[in-house]
Amino acid sequence: MGIAMVSRRAIAVLIGSLWLASNLTEVATAAETELSKTAGGVTVYLGLVPAEIVRGLPSGATTERPMHGRTPKGPHEYHLVVAVFDAASGARVSEAVVTAEVSGLGLSGGKKKLEPMQIAGTTTYGGFVDLPGFDLYTVKLTVERSGARPAILQFKYDHRR
Repeated sequence: MGIAMVSRRAIAVLIGSLWLASNLTEVATAAETELSKTAGGVTVYLGLVPAEIVRGLPSGATTERPMHGRTPKGPHEYHLVVAVFDAASGARVSEAVVTAEVSGLGLSGGKKKLEPMQIAGTTTYGGFVDLPGFDLYTVKLTVERSGARPAILQFKYDHRR
């Protein structure tokens, strides 16, 4: 699928993820959505963007190309983006270890350490993940911060549409 054939939903997710990564400076006070959760002293915002979008951008148009050590190649790869905030203060968390486990319904998934990324002067965490089929995926995130117990947050991502 070429960049021109990416769905409107995928474009909306990309725009939302980029906005999230670059513009959030405080924890939103709105109720939790399926892409934001608070637990263990952190509030986490999750974005999944088809890697096809990253792959289709011209060289130099984004800092994604060298990120995560490779250019995504598989047809089912997605870029997982995570923004982490301290739940009490609303401050962006830039010194954490974030691990993701993505699994389909009834399946176990492998763990992947997400890399810190600088986008518009703020830290987010990201990595490429494989979503091989139309499924309801569970994204389990573990956020480890110095001096705090690990926070575990679980999201559902409906990839059946």
